[in-house]
This record gives sequence, C-alpha cells and structure tokens, in this order.
Amino acid sequence: MNDMNWLAIYPEILLLAMGCVVALVDLWVTDEQRRPTYWLTQLTLVVVAGLHFSYFDAGLTTYAMQGMVVADPMGHLLAGFACVATLVTLVYARPYAGVREMLKGELFILSLFSLLGINVMLSANNFLVIYLGLELMSLSLYALVALRRDNAIATEAAMKYFVLGALASGFLLYGLSMMYGATGSLSIPQVFDVISQGVPNKSVLVFGVVFVVAGLAFKLGAAPFHMWVPDVYQGAPTAVTLLIGAAPKLAAFAITVRLLVEGMIGLAVDWQQMLVVLSVLSLLIGNLAAIAQSNLKRMLAYSTIANMGFMLLGMTAGVVNNNTLSAANAYSSAMFYTVTYVLTTLGTFGMVILLSRQGHEAEEIKDLAGLARRSPWFALVMTMFMFSLAGVPPTVGFHAKLAVLQALVATGVGFYLWLAVFAVVVSLVGAFYYLRVVKVMFFDEPTDAAAIAAPTDVRLVMTLNGAAVLVLGLLPGGLLDLCKVAIRQALTT
Repeated sequence: MNDMNWLAIYPEILLLAMGCVVALVDLWVTDEQRRPTYWLTQLTLVVVAGLHFSYFDAGLTTYAMQGMVVADPMGHLLAGFACVATLVTLVYARPYAGVREMLKGELFILSLFSLLGINVMLSANNFLVIYLGLELMSLSLYALVALRRDNAIATEAAMKYFVLGALASGFLLYGLSMMYGATGSLSIPQVFDVISQGVPNKSVLVFGVVFVVAGLAFKLGAAPFHMWVPDVYQGAPTAVTLLIGAAPKLAAFAITVRLLVEGMIGLAVDWQQMLVVLSVLSLLIGNLAAIAQSNLKRMLAYSTIANMGFMLLGMTAGVVNNNTLSAANAYSSAMFYTVTYVLTTLGTFGMVILLSRQGHEAEEIKDLAGLARRSPWFALVMTMFMFSLAGVPPTVGFHAKLAVLQALVATGVGFYLWLAVFAVVVSLVGAFYYLRVVKVMFFDEPTDAAAIAAPTDVRLVMTLNGAAVLVLGLLPGGLLDLCKVAIRQALTT
C-alpha cells in the first residue's frame, strides 16, 4: 500500500507523455488536415486502450502512489471504453473541424488531456486525486468549447460551462472537506473504515454527503442540477458536444461509485434517498422537456438528463434493509447502462456531425427530413440509435433499461417496485420524441436533395457503431458479465 508502484499507472504515464509529444510534433506540422497529429493521437489512444484492456484481463487490483491510486478491473474497463469513445469522437470530428477552422493541434492535445483527467478519476483512491482528475478534465473541456473563438454562441456556452462547472466543483470540494473534517482522512478506504466503526459527528457526515451528491449530480447532468446541459450541448461545436457527452459520463459514474459506494456505503440510507429524488426529477424533467424541443442537440441534451436519471435508479438499489446482497447486481446494471448509453451517444451526435456541412449545422430535427431518401443506410443506422435510446428491442438500450428495472424488482421491496413502474411509464412518454425523429427521417419531404458525402473512415466507424448497438442488443450477456466482474472486484477489495 505504501509502494509507489509506477507500473500500475503506466497507461496514465504514457498518455501524459504522448500528450506532450503530440503538442511538440504539432508545432512542425504544416499539413492543413493535421494528418501527423491526428494519426499520432489515434495511435496513442489505441495503445492506451490496449493497455487498459490487458490490465483488466489480468483481473488484479493494485495500489500505487502510496495508496492514493487504485488500479482495479472497474477502472481499467471504463478507461479502455473512454479511450475508444475518444478515438471514435475524433474520427467523427475531423471532417467537421476541417471546414470550421477548428482542425488545430489544440483539438487533439486537449482531447488527450481531457482523457488523462478521466483516467485519473477512474483510478482515484483519494479525495485529492479525484479533484485533480476532475479539474484536469473540466479545464480541457472548457477550452475545447471555446475553440471557435470567432463564434459568439460557442463563447457564450464556454462561459456558462465554466461558471456552472466551477460551482459544481465548489460543491464537491466543500462536501469532501466536510468528509475530511468528520473522518480525519482523505483516503477513501480509511473514510470507509471510520464510517463503518461509527462516528459521533454523524450530522457533519450527512451534511458533507449532501454537498458531495450535489456536486456529482452537476457532473452527471441530473436534475435539478441540469441547467448547464441544454445550453452547453446546443452552443458548443457538435464535435466538442460529443467530447463532453460521451467519455466524461464514464468518469462521473466511476467517481460516484468510488465516493458513495467504496467510501460512504455506511451512509447509503442517506445518499440513496437523495439519488431517488435526483433520478425521479431527471426522468420527469428530461423526458417532458425533450418533447417540446425542435433543436436536435437540445433534445439530446434533455435525453441525457433522462438517461442519467435512469442510471441513478440502479445506484439506489444497492443497499436494501441494511444489507448489501443486491449491491453487485444494482451497481453493475448502472455501469452497463452508462457504457451502453455512451455507445449510443457516440452514434447520435456522430450523425449530427456527419450531416453538418460548411456553413450549415444540422442541429434542427427538420434537418433530418427525408434522410431515408438521401441515404437509406444512414437513416437505418440513426433509427437504431433512436430505438436504443427509447429502449426498443432488440437494441442494447432495451437490455440496459431492463437490467436496471430487474435490479429494482429483485430487491423485493414495494417502494422499488413502484419506482420501476414509474420509470417504465415515463420512458414510454419519452419514447415519443425519439420516434418523432424516425418519423421525420422516413416520412417527411427532404429539404435538401443533395447526396450525403462522408469520408470512408467516418462511414466505416458509423456502420460499426450502429452494428455494435444491434449486436450488443442481441447478445448483451458478454458486456453485462464484464460489468459484473468489474463491480464485484471493486466491492471486495
């Protein structure tokens, strides 16, 4: 536990080193398409993802940096997925950025450092390490939103994101400071030990948990801390919206598990009640507000709020009647939901990027009108993504929702059964705005009859993305088992 153990954080060291190398190499790149920078970045992501997946396959939990960092299967699995999500995002983003004067070294460098912050959060075993990773990720994303400096809307979105992100970080930091004051430690395992032994100042602990949960809700985009999500998703360049909406959700889930489950499960009675309120509000506000949207990015932002509410439902069922028998099932279902949501989000925003062209952002739902006539294949793939978000079989989104609902019902408690019924009813209401997009694609007259031009790599990745949503829907067991293995290992070490 006191060993530095540099090998445990080798992927993060490599990512940091390659981020610096990419920054230096880009200084001498004269190609307007930034090919050397782009391919060096993608190679880095492939290698780092491979390292994380190989570490996950080894199934070991090791500690580094004198116990401040934990390298366990959950962290490695989510970090591998985060690398893949960033890689796919950059494939989609490159043509989009090229016609908007955004194809600069900063796009790739900041993406790598944002991913580094995500990796740091995924392996954090200490309050300070969590905060360090959070700020590294957040500051990189703030700069990416403002990358189009001549665009007033993007600049406004960056300012909103920065101010509200700073407020969220303040909430989380204040809550963590309260936890430190009550337990006398910044180490998550030591906080767990102190809480499990019984602490006299319980009120201080609960007060700290309130602020921690509020800070996590900000980062997840859960209601009522969701006010930044629609504005930032709509105002940011679509490529950056995807960087915000995909991989960071994996990190937000991970620090929720690290803090609330691994550190404060002794206070589960308190924080589970808060998560129930957050999830119910998110499902209501997200689904109802999305119905009224005509802007596709804004609709998907409210969809994100609703989906994070559904994920939080899984987190509420871990401790029932003061026992943790259902913990592994509940938290693995929430992890499965998060991973599959990120997979689908990559495709939906990737399609928005693909349909955008120079001088035109395909941000309105009406921009998808007649897509089935212009490109039947892309219309079919987009339909897969919409069905997955709506939870329609046989897509993976159906099994993600089913896994969470099964976790709620398996508790055998009437309250959770009614919570599952509520989630189903609200999801049925929310299916309207997803199916509306499908209707527009197949039955409305196209406003633009021009054929859709897309680079070969974008077409290939988009096809693979759609295929993954379908294949994982037909065969969800493998990914769900990986999530269960990762969560069980995290709970037992």
